Amino acid sequence: MHLFREMIDRRPTSRGATWSDEALSVREMQVLSLFAKGLTVSRIAKRLKLTVKTVSTYRTKLLEKLLVRTTADLIRYAVDHRVV
Repeated sequence: MHLFREMIDRRPTSRGATWSDEALSVREMQVLSLFAKGLTVSRIAKRLKLTVKTVSTYRTKLLEKLLVRTTADLIRYAVDHRVV
C-alpha cells in the first residue's frame, strides 16, 4: 500500500490541476483499484465487507479528491496512474 500513497501524492489530474496535501487513504486506494478492475459498488462492498452506502461514500470522496465526475473517469485515472 505504501507504493499507492507515493503514486498519488500531488499527482496532476486529467484536467491539469493538482490536489494539495490531500492524499488518498489506503481504503480509498483499495476502492479505486477495485473499480478499475471492473467491480461494481455492491461487489466492492461484499469483497471489503462494507455496506453499499459506505462504498458509495468512498466513491464520492474519490470523485472530489481526483476532480473527476464519473466512475469511468475514476477508472481512467487508475489506469493512467497504474493503480491497477
